[in-house]
Amino acid sequence: MADTSYMARKSIADIVGSADVEGHALSKTLGAASITAMGIGAIIGAGIFVLTGTAAAQFAGPGIMLSFVLGGIACAFVGLCYSELAAMLPVCGSSYTYTYATLGEIFAWIIGWDLILEYAMGAATVAVGWSGYIVSLLRDVGINIPPVLATAPGTVIKLADGTTATGVVNLPAVVIIAILTTMLVLGTKESARLNNVMVAVKLVVVVAFIAIGMFFINPANWHPFIPANTGKFGSYGMSGILRGSAVVFFAFIGFDAVSTAAQEAKRPQRDMPIGILGSLIICTLLYILVAGVLTGLVPYGDLNVPDPIAKGVDAIGFTWFSILIKIGALTGLTTVILVLLYGQSRIFFTMSQDGLLPPLFARVHPRLHTPHLSQMLIGTVVAIVAALTPIGVLGEMVSIGTLFAFILVCGAVMYLRRSDASAMRPFRVPGVPVVPVLGILFCLLLMVGLPLVTWMRLVVWLVIGMTIYLSYGRNHSMLRFPERR
Repeated sequence: MADTSYMARKSIADIVGSADVEGHALSKTLGAASITAMGIGAIIGAGIFVLTGTAAAQFAGPGIMLSFVLGGIACAFVGLCYSELAAMLPVCGSSYTYTYATLGEIFAWIIGWDLILEYAMGAATVAVGWSGYIVSLLRDVGINIPPVLATAPGTVIKLADGTTATGVVNLPAVVIIAILTTMLVLGTKESARLNNVMVAVKLVVVVAFIAIGMFFINPANWHPFIPANTGKFGSYGMSGILRGSAVVFFAFIGFDAVSTAAQEAKRPQRDMPIGILGSLIICTLLYILVAGVLTGLVPYGDLNVPDPIAKGVDAIGFTWFSILIKIGALTGLTTVILVLLYGQSRIFFTMSQDGLLPPLFARVHPRLHTPHLSQMLIGTVVAIVAALTPIGVLGEMVSIGTLFAFILVCGAVMYLRRSDASAMRPFRVPGVPVVPVLGILFCLLLMVGLPLVTWMRLVVWLVIGMTIYLSYGRNHSMLRFPERR
C-alpha cells in the first residue's frame, strides 16, 4: 500500500546506499584542501563584488563590517549542522536530499522549491552584478553601453552629465546567462583543478584590492561608523546593521554547495567539516576587510551600484589596477553563475527522479548526456528575471530563501538525533540542541531584518510551491508509489 503520510521519508541506509549503486559510484578524489577551495569558489563572488556596496549605501554605512560579522556567526552554527549531515549522508543533493532523509517528503519539497530562490534567483542576482562590471570595464577601454540597456526597467539612473534616465532592460545579464546555459547544455563543466585556478584568481584580486586600497583610505569616510537611524527600521543605526546583514547574507550562500561534494570526499568525516567551516572562516575575514577598505575609499552613500569594487578601484586612480580588478571580478562572478545554474538543474533532476517534478527535468540528451531541456528552461527563466528585476529585490529574495532553508537544516539535525540516534555520525555537532537552536535563532533574527514585502514574496512563493506539490508531486511520488518505478 502506498505511504500517504506527509512524514514519509527515505531511510538513511537507502540514501547512503544510493551513492554506491553498481556502476554509478563517483570516485573519491577530493581532499580537505580541494573542498575548501570549492567553498571559497562558491562563496567569493556576488557578495563581495556586488551586494557589499548596496547594503552599505542603503542600510548600514561603514557598519556593514559588523553586518558581515553577524552573518558569519549565523553561518558558523548552520555550517556545523551542515557538516554533520554532509558527513553522515555522503551523497549528492545538498539540503534537499538531507531533508528527504530526515524530515520527510513534504519538507523535502518545501526546501527543494525554496532552493530555486537560492540557485536560480541567485544566478540572476550575480548576473546583474556581472553586467555592472562588464559595462564598467568596457567603458575603461572606450566602449560605452547605454545605461538604459544595462539596467532593470523602472530603475532611475544618474548619468555622467548629471541628468537622469530610466532603465529599460539589462541586456549584458541576459547575454552571460545565455552563454553559460549553452555551455552547460553542451556538457562543459569545471574540473576541480580548473576551479582551484579560478579560486586563486579571485583570491589574488581580493587580496590585491585590500593590500593596495588600504593605502588610499580616507578615515573621514568611516565617520560616523554607524550612521544615525533615520527613524525607519533598517535605515542605518543598529537596525540598519541587522538589515544589512540580512541582505549580505547572500554572500555566504555558497558554503552549503560544498555539501554536494561529500560523495567524492576522500574522508568525509574529516574533509567535509574542514571544507565547510574553513571556507566560511576565510571568506568572512575577507568580507570584513574588503568592506572596511571599500567604505574607506568611497563615501558609503555613493556605493549603491551593482559594481561597488569597481567604484572603489576607480577612486584609487590606477587605470591598470582598475582593469585588473574588474577582470578578476568578472572571472569570479562568471564561475558563480555557472555553478548556480548547474546546481539548479541537478536539484531539479533529483526531484524529478523522485517523482516530485515532471519527467522533463530528468530527461538527458542521448549524445550530450546533460539535462538539456531542464537547463534551457532554467536559463530562460533566469535570463528574464535578471533582465527585468533590480538587484536589491533579487538579493533580498535570495537571502530570505536561503535563511529559510538553513532553518530546516538545523531542525533536521535535532530531528535525526532522536529518530536515528544509533546512526553512524562521523562528525557530530557539539552541544546539541544548543548549536542547532542558535543557528535557527540567528537565521530568524536575520529574517526579521528583511522588509515585510520580502516576507510576503516568500509566502506567495511557498504557496505556489505547495499548490504544485499537492496537485502533482504528491500524486507522482516514487516514495509513495514505488510500483511506478
